[in-house]
Amino acid sequence: MEIIRVENLRYVYKSSSGDKVALDDINFSINDGEFVAIIGTNGSGKSTLAKHFNALLLPTTGKIFIDGLDTSDEKNLWAVRENVGMVFQNPDSEIVAAIVEDDVAFGLENLGIEPNKIRERVDLALDAVNMSDYKKFAPSKLSGGQKQRIAIAGVIAMGTKIIVFDEPTAMLDPMGRREIMQMVKRLHTQGKTIIYITHFMEEAAEAQRVFVMESGQIIRDDTPREIFTDVKEMRRLGFDIPVAAELADRLRKKNFKLPPKILTADELVEALK
Repeated sequence: MEIIRVENLRYVYKSSSGDKVALDDINFSINDGEFVAIIGTNGSGKSTLAKHFNALLLPTTGKIFIDGLDTSDEKNLWAVRENVGMVFQNPDSEIVAAIVEDDVAFGLENLGIEPNKIRERVDLALDAVNMSDYKKFAPSKLSGGQKQRIAIAGVIAMGTKIIVFDEPTAMLDPMGRREIMQMVKRLHTQGKTIIYITHFMEEAAEAQRVFVMESGQIIRDDTPREIFTDVKEMRRLGFDIPVAAELADRLRKKNFKLPPKILTADELVEALK
């Protein structure tokens, strides 16, 4: 069942120095429960697109529908933002309270949820991100990965159907990135619709679909296997290539007879056997 539909989306940033087209005639739909990764170089329009999903930005022309609601219609704004939660790359910019549990409760308080239900939702959300032991901590005492988990807990507590991650691991070390990806995959298995923007190709390879953006347009929409085993195109776009796909490509050039479209280390090991 379709939960997001984008029709002829165009967005123009206006300034005194001249207009800049950030998104140009974008069309796609996403089904309820899908996991979609979005990749592209800086300036390709990824973050601008992300901000349209919960109406932080509104189309210059075109339409976006979230669960059937037109984001451009002001009367839908509240319902759209109840449906779509966002996690950004810098958790420090998302934390607003001096105590972890108060920060997770912030969105619920703004929705006017009853205090006893807020407590229940906060506890469940902190448990979901393995941060229950830190609920009385000051966020300033936490690591970057822990802060990002708190930001995710705030979205979980809101009960949104769709979670948009805008480069959530960009400021984390490799261990922190792995923890966040494990959490994202767990949320997907629980039925959440995930939109995941990243510069890390191994992360994007975990999705069901990958959108490749260039110059404000989606130039490819396909499975991770089709996208990331097209080594020539990935190099043209300036992207890193998942290690197994890169190694398989090099081995083929040395006359190893390997099957096409190897994406994972396990597949490469099996092929080499």
